[in-house]
Amino acid sequence: MNTHRKTMPSADGQRLLETLQQAVDKTLEKKRRLGQYAVTWKNGKPVMTGEDAPHQN
Repeated sequence: MNTHRKTMPSADGQRLLETLQQAVDKTLEKKRRLGQYAVTWKNGKPVMTGEDAPHQN
């Protein structure tokens, strides 16, 4: 049985996570401004969002 423990990242780890989140946020905002769709994950499945996103079945 796998047991998942939630631990707090180190100070360096926390800075890295914050930097990565900022990069993702900036990229998604840029794609939105350019009218490009983005692919993200929701409930374990890929989701395409944006005005030019292909239709999903």
